[in-house]
Amino acid sequence: MRHTGLVIKFPRKPHELLKSVTPLDGIFTLAHFGIPDIDTNGSMGGWTIEVDGMVRRPIRVTFDELLRRPKRTVVSVHECAGNPFKPKQAVRGVANVAWSGVDLGEILDEAGIDPAARFIWSYGVDRGEFGKVRSEFYWKDLPIERVAAGGVTLAYEMNGERLTLEHGAPIRLFIPGYYGTNCVKWLRRITVADRRADGPLTTVFYNDSPPRSRTANRPAAPRPVWEIAPESMIVSPAPDTELRAGQPVEIWGWAWASRGVANVDVSFDGGATYDSAGLAPRQNWSWQRFSYNLVPDVEGTVALASRATDSEGVTQPKAGARNSIYKVSVRVPR
Repeated sequence: MRHTGLVIKFPRKPHELLKSVTPLDGIFTLAHFGIPDIDTNGSMGGWTIEVDGMVRRPIRVTFDELLRRPKRTVVSVHECAGNPFKPKQAVRGVANVAWSGVDLGEILDEAGIDPAARFIWSYGVDRGEFGKVRSEFYWKDLPIERVAAGGVTLAYEMNGERLTLEHGAPIRLFIPGYYGTNCVKWLRRITVADRRADGPLTTVFYNDSPPRSRTANRPAAPRPVWEIAPESMIVSPAPDTELRAGQPVEIWGWAWASRGVANVDVSFDGGATYDSAGLAPRQNWSWQRFSYNLVPDVEGTVALASRATDSEGVTQPKAGARNSIYKVSVRVPR
């Protein structure tokens, strides 16, 4: 391994995410088992991805063969799900990235999926110990319906440049609308199966407790940390900015959700009351810009907040969740 153990880099704060597409040096990195020692400076033509399991024809696809296939690009939010030991803590590790590569659905169509198949398993070459649990692979899954919905990519470029090693070179799986933990780096194998993967990254970690029910006869199953929940953050003004009473200021930021954001509300009193903000339509799987023109009419310290609601009516919670409301404290001099 080039780097062993947990590797984390969150280089950008919300007020620094000024661009619609995040520059490469502003994209977070998380590797549970470290970064493998792969020579990405040499030819990667021999790198092979196996496709097996419940398919009519198991196949192998080399890196060079992927490069010869039609290149697809999807622009999408890329967000860290946070610490699996603290699932109610918001970490705000997020970016918006242009991913280019080959559509996974095209590869699976060639292999021929068994009608009884229900899940896609993906394996990276990284392995090791996380949370005192050892795994022989970084091993994740996703429902086969998500592949059919489109956009799931065997990515070899970010923002028009080849993947770097820390981001999963030479090939990384990217799933628009899913948290980054599902987007396996250093991808080597795809398996089609009729059940969920049973590795520790799907059975021990990254499952949320189900909602409590007084009527259910048995406890509901844990919910996989798959789809990105509705979230928003104020980019401008930045924390501790000094505003002037009576002088207009634009409050703006980004909002996103797996199913798209339907509306964003902005608060000027720490979340006690909200007003509706303007919201740009979603393009591809990107985050959406929201804005509100405010004329401050109070003095002292003011807590700004934003609250996103997705297309199915699910709203960002006040606290106690990975997507809880983000607040920005600004000052209006007396």
